[in-house]
Amino acid sequence: MTIKITPNEKGNPPGKLADAELHFSDGPMEGMKLIGFSIWERRGGNGRNVTFPARQYSVNGERRTFALLRPIVDTTAQSKLRDLILEAFQAYEERAAIAS
Repeated sequence: MTIKITPNEKGNPPGKLADAELHFSDGPMEGMKLIGFSIWERRGGNGRNVTFPARQYSVNGERRTFALLRPIVDTTAQSKLRDLILEAFQAYEERAAIAS
């Protein structure tokens, strides 16, 4: 699996730094990609966060979100993927700084 980073060059919405995609290169998902990840600057500037693919829906006029990628049992399973995406974004930023 590789992680493709697409920077948010427009700066809209505020705080969104980039989008990320997971590209699968082996196994039953070879040749497929999973989209919908976003990298955000935390409010107050204390680090970064990754949001996962989700769908919005309404119940009695209230907007809710349904996560499309969820842990089966281990609730910390998303942390591993979140860390990999943040590492890929940091590497992207370092490459961009060298190129400019």
